[in-house]
Amino acid sequence: MARISGVDLPKDKRVDIALTYIYGIGRHNSLDVLKDAKVALKKVKDLSAEEIKSIENVIKSKYVVEGDLRKKVGTDIKKLMEINCYRGVRHKRGLPVRGQRTRTNSRTRKGPKKTVGSKRKSE
Repeated sequence: MARISGVDLPKDKRVDIALTYIYGIGRHNSLDVLKDAKVALKKVKDLSAEEIKSIENVIKSKYVVEGDLRKKVGTDIKKLMEINCYRGVRHKRGLPVRGQRTRTNSRTRKGPKKTVGSKRKSE
């Protein structure tokens, strides 16, 4: 099993797909990494140790991935919250940040419905 940037890549997948398991690398970046490392498209289990090393070197030199990227994103969000900009306030309140409507949707950010109001008295 290949281990790159602290992530175990699945051995039965093609290399370009398996590289997307690393946080911060998507499909486009994975193809760029393989081109720079001069590695052909094949399954992870067919990679040699030398090819894995070259892929790892390209990722270390060009990309911010995994823990460092997560830390950077977290500090960026904290900075937005500290300066009380609109996006920071939305993060604090747990509401959608990018302008989506909240009257009917946004259940992912807001959580399950909470009924507000009181029941009618039955007489």
